[in-house]
Amino acid sequence: METLTQTDSVIRQKTLELCETMLKQPEFQAVRRSMDLFQADTKAQELYQKLSEKGQYLQHKQQQGLQLEEAEIAAFDKERDAFFNNPVAKGFVDAQKTMHEMTEEVSQYVSKTFELGRIPKDEDFESGSCGHGCGCH
Repeated sequence: METLTQTDSVIRQKTLELCETMLKQPEFQAVRRSMDLFQADTKAQELYQKLSEKGQYLQHKQQQGLQLEEAEIAAFDKERDAFFNNPVAKGFVDAQKTMHEMTEEVSQYVSKTFELGRIPKDEDFESGSCGHGCGCH
């Protein structure tokens, strides 16, 4: 078994503490409930699958330089409306968005720490502050 260096061990421990903190957040609990509801709802999953397949088909068709027909667009819109009118399906999409935002926020802080060599402050994330050495200053 590979031996961890002391730094790896500390980083791992702090990462686990971050994960524990995230698990305790009400937003995280709501995300998990939405994901679990979706996993248990075959109708919502079918709606998701149909919408995904239709969207991929239309995207592929566009990439091939083919014109989309009005009937295809209308059918896609109908599938999308059916999906988003299903509360479990909508909750799933909202949960995915929240998960992405949480992940992105953590990632931005870690990246900014590497970039700055210190713990970032709120102003380090303000618009127009893209970091040291970016060439925009």
